[in-house]
Amino acid sequence: MDAPARMTTTQAAEQATRWRRHLSGGAAAVTPATIRQWRTRGHLKPTGLDERGRPLYDLPGLACAEKATRPRALRLVGIGTR
Repeated sequence: MDAPARMTTTQAAEQATRWRRHLSGGAAAVTPATIRQWRTRGHLKPTGLDERGRPLYDLPGLACAEKATRPRALRLVGIGTR
């Protein structure tokens, strides 16, 4: 399944979870609250708003945020990074 050009917070969390689970053997997940934290901490910037005024995120921005936060997330589930 291809990711949409711009994703809601929930869709972004689902996509990032797919990446993290691939790297962690299913141990790591990303929640919508995590996506909101990434935004608050400056790791992820919205690329627009949906019809209800909710932020939308693009795939490149999501990938950068996931990569920036990956080492800590994998340590939290007991997986060391190389």
